[in-house]
Amino acid sequence: MASPSDHRLRSTPHESANCGSGSARRVYRPNVTRSVAVPREKSADDRVLRPTRLLAAGIIPFLVTGFLILYIVPGRTGELFAWPIAPTMTAMLLASAYAGGVWFFVSVLRAPEWHTVAEGFPPVVVFAGLLGGATFLHWDRFTHGHVAFWVWTALYVVAPFLVAWVWLVNRRTAPPPPPDEPRLGAWTRRVFVAGGVVSVSLGVVLVVVPGLASYVWPWAITSLTGRVIGAVLCLGIAGFGVLRDDRRSSVVRLVEVAMVMAAFVAIAMLRARDQVAWNRPLAWAMVAGVAVILVGGGVLLARFRSAGRP
Repeated sequence: MASPSDHRLRSTPHESANCGSGSARRVYRPNVTRSVAVPREKSADDRVLRPTRLLAAGIIPFLVTGFLILYIVPGRTGELFAWPIAPTMTAMLLASAYAGGVWFFVSVLRAPEWHTVAEGFPPVVVFAGLLGGATFLHWDRFTHGHVAFWVWTALYVVAPFLVAWVWLVNRRTAPPPPPDEPRLGAWTRRVFVAGGVVSVSLGVVLVVVPGLASYVWPWAITSLTGRVIGAVLCLGIAGFGVLRDDRRSSVVRLVEVAMVMAAFVAIAMLRARDQVAWNRPLAWAMVAGVAVILVGGGVLLARFRSAGRP
């Protein structure tokens, strides 16, 4: 048997490892893995970026000015606007789109979350791009000596690219939608898409063949004003946004904008009722469309609010 003293004389593995030839000794260092702080990628926080808010703030004054001229004094576009618009119904229709734009961009300034306004940017890009194209197609129809013409031209040449840029940049802040967030029902989504199909289809016809559309349109239009009206109707692509994001909170602002536009169009049709050919089916189709937007939108917003969160 080994005596206790033998155990004391016996070297441990660590001690053996520390003993080297001669007087040199290796120092044992435990194998400890150090934790290294790795910077995390900034998470998507659904915020509206400063460039987006600045662009919205810059666009609003132009929209307000255009609305005041085209809706309050539509008969004076020859002296106050980029080109003389006749009849006044067309001027007020464009002004209605501007009113909806004011509502939308004010919402962008106030929005705490990006996804609540995100789907409104693609329609603005299309609208501004079509108006820019119409400007160059009908260059000779504009009042080149008026400052309003150069403001109009600069706005609709630059705006499509700026709006598209801020939309693409701000999309990076959009997180995946929470699975438990309230969403639209299947039939509501179908109504949005159907409305978009009808509006955009009619808008495309007016943009591509305005002369042909003039035979059925409810009031007198030229090639230029037909294309302008077509650009307004192409704002209906907002209805397709539910195919990408069908959260209730993502469509509230779009519904509000549509209702603002529809309300001003309704008043415009009353003001310019003598200019409307009421014997043409499209006149009553437009009345029905305005009514559906106002009543249906109001019911939808009421349902959202009664459910607790839009």
